[in-house]
Amino acid sequence: MNLDLFQIVESATLRDALEKIEKNHKGFILATDDEKRVVGLATDGDIRRCLLSGGSLTGSVSDCLNRDFVWAPSNISREALLKQLDHCIRNVPLLDEQQRLISIASRDWLPPQDEMPIYARARAPVRVSFGGGGSDLTHYFANADGAVINCTLALYSHATLKTRNDRKIIIKSHDLKHTLKADCLEEAYNSDGPFTLIISLLRTINPEYGFEMDLHSDFPMNSGLGGSAVICAVVLGCFNQLRLDKWDLHELAELAYQAERLHMGVAGGWQDQYASVFGGFNFMEFRMEQNIVHPLRIPPDVLLELEECLVLCDSAISHNSGDIHDHQKLSMGQQVVAEKVEENVALTYEMRNNLLRGRLHCFAKNLDKAWYLKRQFSSKISNAELDKIYEVAKQNGAIGGKLLGAGGGGFFLFYVPAFKKLDLINALESFGKKTQQFRFEPDGLKSWTVREEKV
Repeated sequence: MNLDLFQIVESATLRDALEKIEKNHKGFILATDDEKRVVGLATDGDIRRCLLSGGSLTGSVSDCLNRDFVWAPSNISREALLKQLDHCIRNVPLLDEQQRLISIASRDWLPPQDEMPIYARARAPVRVSFGGGGSDLTHYFANADGAVINCTLALYSHATLKTRNDRKIIIKSHDLKHTLKADCLEEAYNSDGPFTLIISLLRTINPEYGFEMDLHSDFPMNSGLGGSAVICAVVLGCFNQLRLDKWDLHELAELAYQAERLHMGVAGGWQDQYASVFGGFNFMEFRMEQNIVHPLRIPPDVLLELEECLVLCDSAISHNSGDIHDHQKLSMGQQVVAEKVEENVALTYEMRNNLLRGRLHCFAKNLDKAWYLKRQFSSKISNAELDKIYEVAKQNGAIGGKLLGAGGGGFFLFYVPAFKKLDLINALESFGKKTQQFRFEPDGLKSWTVREEKV
C-alpha cells in the first residue's frame, strides 16, 4: 500500500487533493501538518460540497477537512477493528502514537497480525508404585514377564522454555539452586555441575537453537516419587511443543528412559517414565517385545475412599536409587530373590483385581505383603530406622504400606482405615516424621505454548 497516495499537506489545493483521491480509489484523503501528523480527513463528497458552495480548485483543502474523523491506533485489537468496519465504516486510518499514518484498514484488507514470540510450558506428576517393583527392570523381564501397578499424584515438576536468537544455553533449577550458562550446546555438554540429567536429555534431543529454561518441583529431591523421570518428562514436553512432528506418549517415555538409563548410566526400571507421561491409575506389563500400559477404570467412590485412606510420610532419609538398583541387579542372580520378585508380580495382579472390585481392606493387606517381599530383594532397601517407622505405623492403625521408589529412604505410603487416620498421623509426627496429604492426578504430562507478552 502506497501511503503517499492517501496523504497531502493541509495547505495543498483542492485540485491536488482530488488528483490523489482519483489515484488511491478510496474516495478520501488525509491532511498532514509539517510534522507529518494527520490533522483531518476529506472525502470526495466533502470537496464536492465545498466547490458547490463557492470554493475553487485552487482553494486550500483545509477548508473542507473533517478534523473529528474516525481513526484507530495502530495497536488496536482485531476484534475492535472488525467492529468498526462492520459499523457502516468503509476505511479506518491506523495512526501511531505521534498521529502519523501507519496503514489503512478496510473490509478488503486488515493488517496482518504479527507473530509473537512464544514460550513452552510443561508439568508432569509424580507417581506412587503399589506393587511389582523390581519386575520393571530389563534384566528381570528379559527372562520373566514383569508387571507393576501405580498411579500419579497432584504433585508436579514444572518447566518453562523459550528459544533464543543466539546459541546460548541458560538453565535455572530452583530444586538444585544452580544455574547453567553456556555459549553453545557443545559447551553445555562439557560443563561440570549438578545438571547431568538435563545434559543427558539434551544429548537425546539435540536442539539446534539456543534456549532458556526454568525448572522447579513441588516435592523434595530423592523422595522415592520418581522425581528424575518427572523432570525428564517436563523437559521433553517443552521441547516437544516446538516440534512439527511431535513425539507420542510412548516415545516420550522411551526418550526419558534413554537419557537416564543409557546416557547417564543410572540403573533403574521403566515404570517411572511411563507413569509420569501417561498419568492416572495404570497396570503396566513389561516384556522384551513390548511394554503395555493398561489404564484402570476404578469406580469414583473407590478412588475417593482410597485417597482418604492413604498417608504419605517422609522418612527424612536420603538415598541413591541407582546404587540400590545396581545392588538389586546383583541380588537378582540368586534364585531365591528372583522367586520373591515373581511372587511380587503375582501379587500385583491380585492388587489390580482388589482395586477394580473396591476391596480396599484386601488391597491394604496386599501392600503389607508387597513391602515384606520388597525388603528381601536387596539388603540396601531397608534399614533399622525405616523398619522402625513401619513398625510405628502398624502399631497406630496402618494395615499396610510400603517405601516408595527403589528404597533406602524417601517417602513411605501407608493405608489406614478412616477412624484411625488421625492416630496414625499424630504417631508419625510424634516420631519426628512429616506426613503429607495429596490428591490423585488422573492426567500425565501436560505441555502447551503461550504468547510472550510485550513488556
